Amino acid sequence: MARKLGVGVIGCGNISAAYFRLAPLFRGIEMRACADINMKAAKARAKEFSLRAETVEDLLKADDIDIVVNLTIPAVHYEVSKAVLDAGKHVYSEKPFVLSVKEGLDLKKRAEKKGLRIGSAPDTFLGGAHQLARDLIDSGKVGRITSGTCFVMSHGMEHWHPNPDFFFQPGAGPVLDIGPYYVTNLIQLVGPVRQVAAVATTPTTERTILSKPRAGEKIPVNTPTTIHAILEFVSGAVVTLNTSWDVWVHAHQPMELYGEAGTLFVPDPNFFGGELSYTNAGKVVKKLPKWDHPFGIENEKHSHGMMANYRTAGLADMALAILEDRPHRCSMEMALHAVEVMTGILKSGETGKFVAMQTTCERPAALGVKEAKALLAKRG
Repeated sequence: MARKLGVGVIGCGNISAAYFRLAPLFRGIEMRACADINMKAAKARAKEFSLRAETVEDLLKADDIDIVVNLTIPAVHYEVSKAVLDAGKHVYSEKPFVLSVKEGLDLKKRAEKKGLRIGSAPDTFLGGAHQLARDLIDSGKVGRITSGTCFVMSHGMEHWHPNPDFFFQPGAGPVLDIGPYYVTNLIQLVGPVRQVAAVATTPTTERTILSKPRAGEKIPVNTPTTIHAILEFVSGAVVTLNTSWDVWVHAHQPMELYGEAGTLFVPDPNFFGGELSYTNAGKVVKKLPKWDHPFGIENEKHSHGMMANYRTAGLADMALAILEDRPHRCSMEMALHAVEVMTGILKSGETGKFVAMQTTCERPAALGVKEAKALLAKRG
């Protein structure tokens, strides 16, 4: 199948470069244009990646754009995605998809009315390590998952990000900014969540930017930065999720899942690859199953060495799903459920009460080796 869907991007900040750089790896999509409220930023990205620079209005009118990728700040995700759908185009959003269930349900209604698709990052759960974890669970190697722990803790983004302000405002914070990677991976591994509870704190109300060009500038903190949560899943599993931007160093595994037949040690869901291991009862299994997953292959340099980076895999899967008339894996339903889990955690942190989920979703289809290879473009 040679057909490709034309893709336009709204929002030309830091993350846009990864989408433009990695999109050629995949079938079914072709990056054609970009837009930003700052035309200077749009023109710079367009020049860098040989695209058209458009105003937002013109991009939404463009006949050769089928899917619009929403890379704006979280506070305007809903408004931008609504405009995309109202313009008659499919939309794929960066995380978090929206900031409330009400916003998500409105977008769902608009999409269904026009026969359009909504997708959302993160797509890191499609990585080789996390799909191997999925295979180990589905094949019964560790038995039914009964509990687990997740730790996503650091000292925030002001040390490296040139404009870290929004990370510390409502709509971000560690739960809504980094939490989507963990919550989404938990949903694909364990299933939907029944209820959540949490304690949330804001140890400091001001941060100092340490990165250039704004080093030394003070920024306010208006959202909790340390949140300890408990997630009860429909399956009966109970998982502790600790998120914080107030921790300098810790020694916890990113994710551990405890099954009736063994324990699964899952690498950081913020990345596609990583080291995965598991036990058979109390004994560590020294040899993992043969798993030549293409999205686990290291392909880019990172500050910590080589890493596997296949961002846009979720976008490509959605495009091919549209062309093939099948469900896509980074679905609106899963993204909305993850948003309710995360906003429920924050609400529980405010009220001190358990928060029951009103949404649910199916686990996305697994992306095995064969399915992952089918997403990749043939290289000459």
